Amino acid sequence: MSRLAPLRRIFVGSPVVAALVYALSILALVWLGASAIIDLAAKREQLSDLSAQLAQFSGRKRTGAAVGGVAAPGGSVFVEGRTVTIAGAALVQRLTEAVAKAGGNVVSTQVDLPAPRATTNLISVVANCELEQPALQQLLYDLEAGLPFLFVDQLHVQQSVAEAASGTGRLRVLVTVSGQWQGQM
Repeated sequence: MSRLAPLRRIFVGSPVVAALVYALSILALVWLGASAIIDLAAKREQLSDLSAQLAQFSGRKRTGAAVGGVAAPGGSVFVEGRTVTIAGAALVQRLTEAVAKAGGNVVSTQVDLPAPRATTNLISVVANCELEQPALQQLLYDLEAGLPFLFVDQLHVQQSVAEAASGTGRLRVLVTVSGQWQGQM
């Protein structure tokens, strides 16, 4: 005789116990199904909230760009270029465009490229430029807020004594800007 014989007698012999086990099984399946549906509904609500938040952020970005008249920056976070020399030239071009956009002019530039066996691919440009005092803040914001990610390492500002007394004149700005080059792909 098997060990399960007493249990079999209880379940087979008693319809009440069998019905109770059947009802408990059905309740467990309904509970599992309901909890899965509730979980899916919660995840769908969370997705809906995140989508609304994304739309709100996108709307702010578009609204801010439309108000300021400036398009949102696009491109890579790295200074782009197939070689380090091309990437350095791209960084000089980006800096020159930012100075021109601020109403200034670049007097001279110097590119500091990483050594051939350097562990970091940090490219720096030292630029000597002239611009009006109110345009300096615009220049710094444009450099640090746009793409690629650029960092102002050093900033030296000079104004002649005569121009400072009159409150007019252009500033002589020596700025060092650096950016990360992704390297050869």
